[in-house]
Formats: sequence, structure tokens, C-alpha cells
Amino acid sequence: MATSSPMFSLFFLLLIILAASSSSTTTVLASSGGEDDGGVTHIHLYLHETFKGANATAITAVASPRGSNSSFGSVGVLDDELRVGRDRSSELVGRYQGIVVGTDVDGSADYLTCITYVFTAGEYEGSTLSMQGPVLGFNGTIERPLVGGTGKFRMARGYSLFKLLGNPTPATVLFEIDLFVLMYRGK
Repeated sequence: MATSSPMFSLFFLLLIILAASSSSTTTVLASSGGEDDGGVTHIHLYLHETFKGANATAITAVASPRGSNSSFGSVGVLDDELRVGRDRSSELVGRYQGIVVGTDVDGSADYLTCITYVFTAGEYEGSTLSMQGPVLGFNGTIERPLVGGTGKFRMARGYSLFKLLGNPTPATVLFEIDLFVLMYRGK
């Protein structure tokens, strides 16, 4: 009569769990938009940022150790407003919170970002969407990946398009954001 080792039992148990989980998991992607959008949810927002004064929503927490002519090693912190319109008085639907780190040793304005869209009102209230990726200069539209979220965005993925619209005041900047999100629609 052969005896089984604890290692073999553990391996066999893991094999059964993996087989069961891979055969019973079904991913369903649905759309909140039209039939021809490939299951993508489009969210259009405006980011209002204040970078000067007592009410700044974006600050440099750590300056570059290479001095004022470099962004390498600098760390910025953001808690910007997400609104439905270009006007600062439009409905506030969330916050754009995260960190930005200067990554280019050659002196260009290249950054790595780790951002969370925190929805505080509207259809996605109580949900978050995470974005991570590089900003390689500030020319044109910046594209970054959406890598997951919570609430209605649980297991979501997609991409973000981020476009500078200008400076409404000397202390503020306005961005237009388009989020294209594949939403998980599990049972």
C-alpha cells in the first residue's frame, strides 16, 4: 500500500482548485452605450486644477534633487476636481487623486503617474477607476491605460485620453478627459 506525501496532496489540491476555477469563470463585457461601440463605456469629464495659492489642488511635494532645471526625481501630489463641464461652477462628480514622479534624466518633462478617479456623485458615485502610466511631455493628447477599479468599475480596463484646454486663470488649468472603459458585467 502506497502512502501519499503532504507535498503531493497539496499539489493535487491546487490542481483541482485551478481546474475548477478556470472552467467556471465566464467574463461578460457589456456596454452602456450603443450597439456598435464594442462594449465600451465612454465617460467625458473636465479636470479643474489649481496649482497656486492656499487652495492648490496640485503641488510639488518633493523638488528634483538636480535643481530647478530638472524634473527628474520630483514628486507631485494631486487632488483635482472632476466636473461635467468646462465651467468651474458645473456639477462636481469626483476627484482626480494621485502622484506624479519625474522620470527623465535628460531634463524633458516626462513623468510616471499613478492616478485614481474617485466618483463622488452621479451614475458612478462610490466607485473608483485606476490609471497608471507615463506622460511623455505635454504635447497633444496624452493616452494612458486604465488598469482596474472598484464598485461599478470592478475588474474594468481601458484607456484615457487627456487633453490640455488652457488656463482659465493664471493659477488654474483645464483639461478635457475621455475615458473608454470595458466594464465587467458578471453575474
